[in-house]
Amino acid sequence: MTKLSVNINKIATIRNARGGNIPDVKLAAINCQKFGADGITVHPRPDERHIRYSDVYEIKPVITTEFNIEGNPGERFTGLVLEVKPHQVTLVPDAHDAITSNSGWDTRRHLAFLKEKVAMFREAGIRTSIFIDADAVAAEYAALSGADRVELYTEPYARLYPAGREKAVEPYVRVAEAARDLGLGVNAGHDLSLENLGYFSECIPFLAEVSIGHALISDALYYGLENTIMMYKRLLTA
Repeated sequence: MTKLSVNINKIATIRNARGGNIPDVKLAAINCQKFGADGITVHPRPDERHIRYSDVYEIKPVITTEFNIEGNPGERFTGLVLEVKPHQVTLVPDAHDAITSNSGWDTRRHLAFLKEKVAMFREAGIRTSIFIDADAVAAEYAALSGADRVELYTEPYARLYPAGREKAVEPYVRVAEAARDLGLGVNAGHDLSLENLGYFSECIPFLAEVSIGHALISDALYYGLENTIMMYKRLLTA
């Protein structure tokens, strides 16, 4: 069964807009797990515009499922991950000024850098995942880096889905199968939603994990957090 990791960055965004501690991201992590989430994802960026580095330390002790920390593995991020020791680290090549993640790694070009980082995290007992586009070459070099998994960047799938879901998912099926054949686990994330998640999961039934934040937290405004998590999980088990 594909696991659902809830990204709680958007909850931190709301908190930071007003100051103080409402909503409480630590309580959000506790409740997401209580309501059925299989994991919690955070993505601290250098400017800390949503999840802060201090949040990561505060959240770790309340994790009863799996903790996934995403980010560009610069020196500060690497130190955080090695100190906190989450279950998984997802390496994302986002620029410091990007609004959100907008591409996967060029794993061939950055192979030496990724191998170095993967080795550090694996030595610490942390599962490693590399964020890639729907590109079999990217999966091949991710495997050469020593990573355990890849996370497929699914924004293009979500964007193309309304015009034709079969064409939208086709490259993802190909790269997922290539990654599996290389011995990599396959995760996915970015703009997956109640509209498009079920079909994606149906076409790639061996997905290990999806990480969903923006759409899920937005849906929770209408449906409630507990009900929304259950709605997403049903799409992964249908």
